Amino acid sequence: MVKDTRPLADQMRPQTIDEVVGQRQLLGENGLVRKMVDNKKLSNLILWGPPGCGKTTIARALANSVDMDFVSMSAVFSGTADVKKAMDAAKMRQQIGRNTLLFIDEIHRFNKTQQDTLLPYLEDGTVVFMGATTENPSFNLNNALLSRCHIGVLEPLNTDDLMILISRAEKFLGKKLPLNNDARIHLAQISDGDARFLLNTIEFLVSANFKKQLTPDGLDAAVQKRAPLSDKSGDEHYNLISAVHKSLRASDTDAALYWTARMMTSGQDPMYLFRRLTRFAMEDIGLADPNAMQIALAAWQVYERMGSPEGDLALTELVIYLGTAPKSTANYRAQSAAYESARETGSLMPPKNILNAPTRMMREMGYGAGYIYEPNTESGFSGQNCFPESMGRQKYYHPIERGFEREIKKRVEYWDNLREKINKKN
Repeated sequence: MVKDTRPLADQMRPQTIDEVVGQRQLLGENGLVRKMVDNKKLSNLILWGPPGCGKTTIARALANSVDMDFVSMSAVFSGTADVKKAMDAAKMRQQIGRNTLLFIDEIHRFNKTQQDTLLPYLEDGTVVFMGATTENPSFNLNNALLSRCHIGVLEPLNTDDLMILISRAEKFLGKKLPLNNDARIHLAQISDGDARFLLNTIEFLVSANFKKQLTPDGLDAAVQKRAPLSDKSGDEHYNLISAVHKSLRASDTDAALYWTARMMTSGQDPMYLFRRLTRFAMEDIGLADPNAMQIALAAWQVYERMGSPEGDLALTELVIYLGTAPKSTANYRAQSAAYESARETGSLMPPKNILNAPTRMMREMGYGAGYIYEPNTESGFSGQNCFPESMGRQKYYHPIERGFEREIKKRVEYWDNLREKINKKN
């Protein structure tokens, strides 16, 4: 008998939908994929999910469920000519009564022209098309293609799902893994939802002939841990920074520390984090705690000078400070309102009383006339108008009753009342 040299993950690939582990939102009762199987009618489908969650497996199982020929290609290695060849072959199969499921992995790698090549064949039913992607389809696929496909969202497999795969692998191989109970659970955890990584690790553990059972620490020493999912520029990158930002805004400091750690351990650029955190200090904390921006800049500078791991504490200190600081967007809202007014009002001149008059002609034109030097007034406040004369006073900044802005609010209200009294007098 010829030995099967395929990877264990391929040898164990489920042949039917019922054999697939996890993805209950698609495969359970009333799930999108389950309905296709029950109705024996497949629709064009984009499968979106992280690596190793079963995208290719589900596509193959769907083809088996309705007895269709399965044709697979990768967008990394294939182009327009390959697609046309596949379509010509599919048309020939149709003539003898065979239908084709065309599966394209990494479909987001196709450019617009390559994606458009698929459209007429999807329209006339030459193939049922299924694409797999790890990137958000709404960002990376043409609207024309998306409009012709359902979207199936896959999730990372959970620990229970992966424990089922461990048991299946042992049964398939006819031997127990050299792991104690804690190490078995640890293997599922470090696989981080990736069935392919899990099965590849199992294949290594079986072939390595360990003399005794491994503990979790022994397993870590024997295998390379799967790096946390983060592509530094795609969906997961933005998901993680969004989690950091929203956790800080919610003053959930512990969650913010966790998501920051996730970014750092997955190889994110610390400078990107510091830039976003400094922005947060200005936008979401603002004058509720003016020290936040200074702390952000100082922590950023410390990291630049010390690097990792010593400078990591500066990042942690910053996250804790921002998470526990009072929050206010009054600064951000004031900026937006002022910019909107500036765009609407165009090129209105400042009132002449606040303009400098360095020449006699300018003085004769009234520049600087009536200007009041505030420090010489009894209250240190004149109430003079500094807006364009034809515009009228505006109110952009509304300080809140929180943090340092509580004190600013008192000052602003005092000046507003004083201005009103001065204007009544005049």
